[in-house]
Amino acid sequence: MSKVAIIMGSTSDMPVMQDAIDILKGFDIEVEVDIVSAHRTPDKLFDFSKKAHTRGITVIIAGAGGAAHLPGMVASLSPLPIIGVPVKSSNSIDGWDSMLSILQMPGGVPVATVALNGAKNAGILAAQIIGAHDKCVLDKILAYKEGLKIKVEEGAKTVRSGQSQ
Repeated sequence: MSKVAIIMGSTSDMPVMQDAIDILKGFDIEVEVDIVSAHRTPDKLFDFSKKAHTRGITVIIAGAGGAAHLPGMVASLSPLPIIGVPVKSSNSIDGWDSMLSILQMPGGVPVATVALNGAKNAGILAAQIIGAHDKCVLDKILAYKEGLKIKVEEGAKTVRSGQSQ
């Protein structure tokens, strides 16, 4: 069974990262959550990053605000796919510092980056990575996407019927 690690730099990131936890649990994917600060707990960061693949972790989602070094540092040490979630934090420059810190990685150290506070999409992307090799997860993703389509179609019907009155 696949497992996704969701890490963040501090507890203040949890309200954003909760969206990734919720979506993954909705797909019945095991989730491990922890605080790993690139700046305040570098030894923990190194240990976590180097050993995650040996503990059954398949994908790592790393959320960080401000300077946002966490996703990139994890990517430099881990062979796993890393998904970065830039968090608009209290010390952030409108989120741009976080976004650019995660997005602008050097060649050879990729981090898939989602939108500012886009933890839900990070969870979906992690599920899709797992679903590429797990038919059960893939089927759940297909059903989820069908549900999105149905929701839009129902919304369109509501809008159209409101215009005819």
